[in-house]
Amino acid sequence: MAAGAIDGLRQDLFQNVFDYRPLGPLGTDGPVIRRLPKTFRKGAVWFPHAVVGVVALITLLDGVFSANTYSPFGVGTVITAFLPPAILMMTLVRPVLAFWASIASTPLVAAAGHGDWPWEASPFACHLGVLIVVAARTRPRATAWMWLITLFVGSILGNFGPPYSSTEPMAIFSAFSLLLVTVVQVRREAQREVTVQRTVTAVERDRRTLLEERTTIARELHDVVAHHMSVVAIQAEAAPYRVENPPPELEQAFATIRENAVAALTELRRVLGVVRAEDYEAPDAPQPTLSEIDRLLDNVRETGLETEKTVTGAVRELPQGVELSAYRIVQEALSNTLRHAPGAAAKVEIGYVLGGLGVRIVNGAARGLVKPSPGAGHGITGMRERVAMLNGDMTAGSTEDGGYEVAVFLPVPAQRESVEDGEGA
Repeated sequence: MAAGAIDGLRQDLFQNVFDYRPLGPLGTDGPVIRRLPKTFRKGAVWFPHAVVGVVALITLLDGVFSANTYSPFGVGTVITAFLPPAILMMTLVRPVLAFWASIASTPLVAAAGHGDWPWEASPFACHLGVLIVVAARTRPRATAWMWLITLFVGSILGNFGPPYSSTEPMAIFSAFSLLLVTVVQVRREAQREVTVQRTVTAVERDRRTLLEERTTIARELHDVVAHHMSVVAIQAEAAPYRVENPPPELEQAFATIRENAVAALTELRRVLGVVRAEDYEAPDAPQPTLSEIDRLLDNVRETGLETEKTVTGAVRELPQGVELSAYRIVQEALSNTLRHAPGAAAKVEIGYVLGGLGVRIVNGAARGLVKPSPGAGHGITGMRERVAMLNGDMTAGSTEDGGYEVAVFLPVPAQRESVEDGEGA
C-alpha cells in the first residue's frame, strides 16, 4: 500500500509538472447553463475562469493595501501582493506547476509579510484557491497528497515564526473545501461512467436486435429456398424418365444436378441449425405471400384497427422472397400501428410496377383513451434488414398530421419476371 501511494504521488504531482493544460470552457449542456437564455450561455461557459480572475484581483488589491500600510511600495510588496495572485492565475494553464510554485513561495511570502504566519490573508486565500482549482483538475488521490504536503510545509514553517500559526485554519478550511471538490468530482466521474455504459449498452442492444432480425429472416427464407431446391432435385430425378432412350450424357447431367441440389439442401439445413434457437420450431404452414394480405387485414380489423387496401398495376406472381418480405413489412407496420397509434386508421398501398414492387403503409395519429405502447424498437430494424437484403429502398418517418408512414420499394429484375411469366404461360 505504501509503495502504491508513493507511486501515485509520483504520477500525479511529479510527472509532467510543466505540461501546458489550459482550462477549457464548461459545456453548454450542463444542468444550470442549459436553463439560461441563449444570449448568456456563451459567457456562462467561462464562469470558472471569471471566478479565479476575480479572486486573484481581490487578493492583489488587498495585498497592495496591506503592504503599503507597513512600508512604501517595494520588493516586499511585489512578493506579498503580486506573487500569490499570479500563481493562482497559473492554475488555469499549468495546474501542477502552480501548486508547487505556491508551496515553494510560501516561505518567501511569509518572510516578506507582516501579518499571520506563514499565510497572511491574501496568500491564505490564494493558496486555498490553488488547492481547489488543482484538485478540480486532478484525481482525488492527488488532492489528498496536496493537502498533506500543505500541512507538512505549514507545520515546518510554524516552528520558525510567532506562536500563533495560520496552519490550523488552513488545514480546516482546505479539508472542507477539498472534500467538497472531491465529492463533486467523484459524482461527475460516476455520471460519466454511467453515460458511457448506457452508450455501450445501447450499441450492444442495437447489434443484438440486428442479429435477431437477420436470424429471423434466415429462418423464414430457409423454407423458400428449400422448396425450390427440393423441386429442382425432384425434377432432375424424374426428367430422364420423360424422355425415351435418353443418352447417357443427359442422364449423367440430371444426376449431377440432383446431387448438387441435395448437397445444397443439406448445407442449408446445417447453416440453419447454427442460427436456430433451441426453442425454435419450424412452422408447419408455408411462408405467407401477398395473396394472403386480405386475411392479414381481416385479422387486424378484428382488433379494432381500421384498414384500407389499394392495389395498383398488373398483379402478378413475384419471387417468393420478395412476396414474403413485402408481407412481413406490411404485418410489422400494422403491428406498430396497433402499439404506437391505438385508435388510428391505416392505409396499405401495393403497387406493381415494371421494375419491382412498391409498398406503402400510412397510419394516422393515436386516438381514444388507450395509451401507446413504447415497444422494443425492433420493427423498423427488421424492415430495413429485409429491404437491404433485396437491395431495395425504404423511408420511414412521421407525417404532418402526427401519424407515421413507411414506404418501401423492392426491385425485381426484368429478366426474372419474364422467365416466370414464360413459365406461367
